[in-house]
Amino acid sequence: MTPLGIGIIGCGVISDIYMKNCALFPQIRLAALADLNMEAAAARGARYGVPAVTVEDLMRREDVDIVLNLTIPKAHVEVGLRALEAGKHVYAEKPLAGTVADGRRLVEAAEARGLRLGSAPDTFLGGSHQTARALLDAGRIGRATAGTATMMVAGHERWHPNPDFYYAGEGAGPLMDMGPYYVTAMVNLLGPVARVTGMAAKGRDSRVIATGPRAGTEIPVEVPTHVTGVMEFVSGALVQIVTSFDVKAHRHGPLELYGTGGAMLIPDPNRFDGEVMLHDGDWQAQPMRHAHGDGNYRGLGLADMAAAIAAGRDHRASGRLALHVLEVMEALLRSAGSGRAETLTTTCERPASLPEGEATGRFEETEMAQ
Repeated sequence: MTPLGIGIIGCGVISDIYMKNCALFPQIRLAALADLNMEAAAARGARYGVPAVTVEDLMRREDVDIVLNLTIPKAHVEVGLRALEAGKHVYAEKPLAGTVADGRRLVEAAEARGLRLGSAPDTFLGGSHQTARALLDAGRIGRATAGTATMMVAGHERWHPNPDFYYAGEGAGPLMDMGPYYVTAMVNLLGPVARVTGMAAKGRDSRVIATGPRAGTEIPVEVPTHVTGVMEFVSGALVQIVTSFDVKAHRHGPLELYGTGGAMLIPDPNRFDGEVMLHDGDWQAQPMRHAHGDGNYRGLGLADMAAAIAAGRDHRASGRLALHVLEVMEALLRSAGSGRAETLTTTCERPASLPEGEATGRFEETEMAQ
């Protein structure tokens, strides 16, 4: 296929891995970069040999087929809508939007124009998570009945020089920050969620920055920093989820799945690699059966979307998937406030699995077409 041109808007830290990984996938090529800070765009452009232009110019470029939206979360909807209005497909970093209402606007605008909308995370396409999916689909643990999703750390102020946005404002808190990885991984395994119950608490009213030029500065905490709950999947499986910035140490695995015939330990959903463990009498490490389990392949979902556009099939890291995941998280927080179970109003198709293949650095054409 002729590679589709990618125009990146937002040249912050995360943009570097996307630009680097564009070279891995023959389905896409970098066409242009833009940022409100033209110096940042020019620096990234010089490094990768890509023209740095204004946002308006990028939207008008005929060699840009897909806008890769790497702006700050609160700008995702505005930039995404502008790109769709300009006739471009859109792929965004997580979260899709700050609220379900805004996420719906993006999904509906894309569908009304016949354009594609995709969103990170795409780590569920990595080798370890696709290997886990294949084991589950092969019935190696029987029917999945329950599981756990656990992300607990002491707080980002320990290492981030400007952690304010993790604790205040739209999209703040451990669930909205890291939950997309964990919920998306479970939806990939089990399908959509039917309803949730949640509880939440705030461990402290303020945090102290530990590193950088602002070390010692106290910042306010305005959102819950420990969120826990249960996701009831349409399949009937019950998965406990906990996300926290209040836990200094624990011994829980990131993802566990329990079935009528066994159990499975699944690696960190913020990564593409890791070891899958299966228990059907004893714990045994499972061989990696799928590609992209040996590094950081962010942009894999973007490459899959480009191939899907060419092939006329559904892409895996879709806007509908991201919207459903966003509603799961919003509903957990809403349930924590109301004390009632919340029924989901959105749904999505379980993403198509990827075929087995060697863990190489490319997404082969045969894989992309399935």
